[in-house]
Amino acid sequence: MIQQLLEVRGVRHVALLDPAGSIVTSAGSGADISVVQIGRAVIGSLQAALGQSEWQDLLLDMEGGPILLTPHGNQVLLTAFDQVDSLGRVRFAVRRLLG
Repeated sequence: MIQQLLEVRGVRHVALLDPAGSIVTSAGSGADISVVQIGRAVIGSLQAALGQSEWQDLLLDMEGGPILLTPHGNQVLLTAFDQVDSLGRVRFAVRRLLG
């Protein structure tokens, strides 16, 4: 299923992680999945501060390239890609896949 995202120009790595941070499935290579736990902590803090219960996605612009974290039930989809300029294309593909 998530391997389809590797067909999107610029996408290097995709991983679906469970609530404990373990990989459920992945494709490609080159991303540090430890950012998912950090991203979840940031999101949790923001949700508490803003009184929000839902989130859409979180973009981390890392030294090795941007990483998009997207919720999928209680799991998180990590999508690592080449440049922030590709964000629109990547978001569209992720939403189409998860929708």
